[in-house]
Amino acid sequence: MASIPETTITSSDGRRPIPLMGLGVAANSENGDAVKAAVIEAIRVGYRHFDTAALYGTEEPLGEAIDEALRLGLIKSRAEPQSFINGVPEE
Repeated sequence: MASIPETTITSSDGRRPIPLMGLGVAANSENGDAVKAAVIEAIRVGYRHFDTAALYGTEEPLGEAIDEALRLGLIKSRAEPQSFINGVPEE
């Protein structure tokens, strides 16, 4: 797995790491299978930061990909991919 460089940011909750690279999942919402496959592969190679919005219609396939990555043992928790579940990775 590749290592994605991180930086530290300061927020109202204190200082926290954030990956310098992320994957935007804006796509044709009718192609959820492709989004899911792309996210799983991105997790496999080291991505942990995902950018989505309700407007894109890709939140569901992103969530499905994270579930699949958990089942495959690619990540340890839903907080590990930082589509920032409150921005704090589980320890």
